[in-house]
Amino acid sequence: MYYSYSVTLLILCPVIFLSAFIDAIAGGGGLISLPAYIFVGIPIHNAYATNKFPASMGTAMAVTNYLKGGCIDFTAAIPGSIAAVIGSFIGTRLALSLSPRALQICLMVILPLVGIFIFTKRGSGDSDSAVQRSTRFKLISSSLIGLVLGCYDGFFGPGTGMFLTLALSGLVHLDLIKSVGSTKLINFSSNFTAMITWLISGKILFPIAVPCMVCSVAGGFLGSRMAIKTGKRLIRLVLALVSILLFVKIAVDLIQDIL
Repeated sequence: MYYSYSVTLLILCPVIFLSAFIDAIAGGGGLISLPAYIFVGIPIHNAYATNKFPASMGTAMAVTNYLKGGCIDFTAAIPGSIAAVIGSFIGTRLALSLSPRALQICLMVILPLVGIFIFTKRGSGDSDSAVQRSTRFKLISSSLIGLVLGCYDGFFGPGTGMFLTLALSGLVHLDLIKSVGSTKLINFSSNFTAMITWLISGKILFPIAVPCMVCSVAGGFLGSRMAIKTGKRLIRLVLALVSILLFVKIAVDLIQDIL
């Protein structure tokens, strides 16, 4: 289904604001934004590409706020970001080499795995109960996390921020708020790399991407400010919300596939 330009923006802009707001708090904004681009009739490769431009700018705004609030662990975030750039490039090139049908099949395979991971994860990585990891462990583990999830982000995208938050809190044992802040820096690296790759390929639809970018920046600003001010309770609540959205999407995709 295709809509006029004005109707397309009327549908997309509030959705992109909401996705950036949620993503800035706990990740997973792509679960909302990517289906929205596809819903208005944008071809899947252009939807992936166009989604990356606003997402990158919204994440950049969130990073700025978390940086000002002292909520980024650079020992984990910097090596994770460097590895995410490499992983994102690999993942994006892989996505470009596949047909839209193949991407849809991959989506059907990935989403149930994501749901299983979320609902079997235990613990939140709070600093008062977590085992403090050595600097060397942080460097190695965050690099591996950045590489794997950067590749996932470049290839698929939705849920990357949530995965990074859970990995940094559960495996590296960062405080939950610092996990989110560090995640935003790593996520920005992979998002920006993917955006550049899509840009070179000529797939970004800028008449749609630019207005959506404004909404994404606003959502990223407000979401990150609320997370810093409200703290862990809000982050846990939004993580639960993203998990529910993820499971709903899995159910819808499975029903559509059966029908």
